[in-house]
Amino acid sequence: MIELSTLDYGFIISFFLIILFIGIYVSKKSGKNASEYFLSGRTMPWWLLGVSMVATTFSTDTPNLVTDIVRTNGVSGNWVWWAFLITGLLTVFVYAKLWRKSKVNTDLAFYELRYGGKPARFLRKFRAVYLGIIFNVITMSGVTLAAIKIGSIMLGLEPWQTVVSAGLITVTFSALGGFKGVVYTDFILFFVAMVGAIGAAYYLVNIPEVGGIESLLTNEHVVDKLAILPDFSNTEALITLLIIPLAVQWWSSWYPGAEPGGGGYIAQRMLAAKDENHAIGATFFFNIMHYALRPWPWILVALASLVVFPDIASIHAAFPNVDEGKLGHDLAYSAMLTKLPSGLLGLVLTSLVAAYMSTISTQLNWGSSYIVYDFYKQQINPNASEKRLVAVGRVSTIVLMVLSAVLALLLQNAMQIFNYLLVFGAGTGLIFILRWFWWRINAWSEITAMFTSGIVSLLFAIAPVKAYLFGVDGVFPAWAEYVFVVAITTVVWIMATLLTQPESKDVLQRFYKRTQPGGPGWNKVVMEARQQGVEVVDTGAGWSVPSGILAMLIGCVLIYSIMFATGYWIYGKTTVAIILTGVAVIFGFLLYKMWHRIKAIIL
Repeated sequence: MIELSTLDYGFIISFFLIILFIGIYVSKKSGKNASEYFLSGRTMPWWLLGVSMVATTFSTDTPNLVTDIVRTNGVSGNWVWWAFLITGLLTVFVYAKLWRKSKVNTDLAFYELRYGGKPARFLRKFRAVYLGIIFNVITMSGVTLAAIKIGSIMLGLEPWQTVVSAGLITVTFSALGGFKGVVYTDFILFFVAMVGAIGAAYYLVNIPEVGGIESLLTNEHVVDKLAILPDFSNTEALITLLIIPLAVQWWSSWYPGAEPGGGGYIAQRMLAAKDENHAIGATFFFNIMHYALRPWPWILVALASLVVFPDIASIHAAFPNVDEGKLGHDLAYSAMLTKLPSGLLGLVLTSLVAAYMSTISTQLNWGSSYIVYDFYKQQINPNASEKRLVAVGRVSTIVLMVLSAVLALLLQNAMQIFNYLLVFGAGTGLIFILRWFWWRINAWSEITAMFTSGIVSLLFAIAPVKAYLFGVDGVFPAWAEYVFVVAITTVVWIMATLLTQPESKDVLQRFYKRTQPGGPGWNKVVMEARQQGVEVVDTGAGWSVPSGILAMLIGCVLIYSIMFATGYWIYGKTTVAIILTGVAVIFGFLLYKMWHRIKAIIL
């Protein structure tokens, strides 16, 4: 437990007052109608939406998760989420314009645009409950769990005290301000969070126990954790940490903020953009900031924590009052922050509060939009007034906050939640990519994939089954569990697609005319429409996918080069850092030169 100075309290209280002021200030306009409350009237510029996306993923559980990964698997363990850059850039250059053209209110409304009949209505209703409530509550509980650990380590707070104090202000401004309040506050939250993270990393690397960057990098507990790529001679680590994420995970798994084909709160921000150009700009800015610039402050603190707290026992010894049920490597981040001086401590605590509020407010508004548009209005009260929809949105915001807080009190660590979300959505991602470009995919494809992935994941989670198949002496290596879930789910949903009736011609033609996806996967639909005397193709729109994939590949090289160059500059490996910096400059120039041609095709 630490003592906060007047300056520390000044930072935190001032921040709370600013956030509450913004929520109250925009509440009147946000409450005018549901479109304002959930999409801000579709008038948002790219830079504001891009910063909001970054701030949303800058949650309190993210530095805890990165710390857990680094302490357990080294820096290279971060490939488990770095691989999602491929998904993110496909969203930028392929899917952003399609989402904006769809003009739906939520990404779940897509189901009744792309599919038809009772299966489409069921899918929309079920996903509204599944994602808007169950999945969303689990995600928020992970963020709240991180706040509980920070409060316990740094302030000596009981879990319920952290939940009440952190959640009350967040749910208040979220319920009042709606999407506009979330995005406006995200702009402030982002800068506060970045300054806090960088300031903490710089100070903690230079505390006497660590001794500066050179001592850190040569410490016996750290040297074997520094590699950015896993040890190629360790087959299991190579497969688990690099091959599966890059070869399978990025396209196969649905994960919040990195959904294949776009979706979730990323889709919400694309739908709120002024136009397709602003949607693309927002998502590209987000991916650069999220992957290229942000991870290293967290990684440095994680590495420094290995010097000060080399194992969980040392953390427990330093903080004996922490509940043993909450002990884990992810606690090391909060433990390190207790060593910050007055002033910087207040700033960092404020940054963590900012990160928490940004993520939770986004999840609340996004989940509430599902409940309002995709469940309440569709299933309960189709004729509801705009004021009633806003009221339901505000009530559901409060309910979601309460449910996530209760669940957070029962969970143990951030990695536990990350792995659960990753495996539970395994195998569904390919549908979200292909449904835009293959006419044959229908509502039954998604329903089958969703239930198969869930059932298989739960089956493999049964202790005797898991031990027999993927245990230490199991039939298969542990890394095969994820691959099996993906393979089984993919085979089952493809079979279901081919064995069930395709969507009607009217539904397929309507979807194509609205979104203009293009490509050979729609040739049958286009030709049948022409035979009926219906033209669904906009002659001014070319097929953007080939150019989009090329831009994605160039963008991946650019962003990974920046990320790794930053790491090698920190490590003092100047030659490699200079080479990677040069690669980043070259590919940045290539992307810049290509942009006008790509934009002409994409837009």
